[in-house]
Parts: sequence; structure tokens; C-alpha cells
Amino acid sequence: MFYHGGVMGKRVVHKKSDVLSASEIGQYTYCSHAWFLQRCGYKAESPFLEQGKQAHITLGDTIDGLDVKMRYSRWYSLLGLAVLCVAFLLLLFGVIL
Repeated sequence: MFYHGGVMGKRVVHKKSDVLSASEIGQYTYCSHAWFLQRCGYKAESPFLEQGKQAHITLGDTIDGLDVKMRYSRWYSLLGLAVLCVAFLLLLFGVIL
């Protein structure tokens, strides 16, 4: 339990179960029944839970791979721009000389 100042100087006592986290609000928004059952202490049981966990792991790996590819893409773009600038300068100096 924790306390905080209440109205007119009275102390208000909150139990941990009275306070909602941001993730609980998201769970409630997604499925209020599942949120309620979880708050009552029921464990989620489904053969699809393991499949869902694996899907999330796969998705996470894919996103991590995309991050690396984006980094390479930026470097290659900068390298291409540098080569283009050098080629333009060589062409410009070649025409002037």
C-alpha cells in the first residue's frame, strides 16, 4: 500500500490493486474480459500462447535485421553521393583545363 495527500488534508490509502499501469490500460482496451480475469488471478491458458510468443520473437528478429539494413543503406547512400560529387568535380575540372 502507499499513501498520498488527499482532499482537505486527509490521507488516502491505495492498494496496489487500485492502481492501473499503462500496460494494464492497453490490455483492458484490447480485451476487457481478459484483463478482468487476469486481475482476478486467473492464468491465461491456450495452445496458441506459445505460437504467439514465437511469432513475437520472429517479428523482433526481423525488426532488428531491418535496423542493420537501414544503417547500411544510409552509409551506401552517403558513399554514392560522395562518388557523385567527386565525378562532378572531375568533369568540371576536365572541362576547364
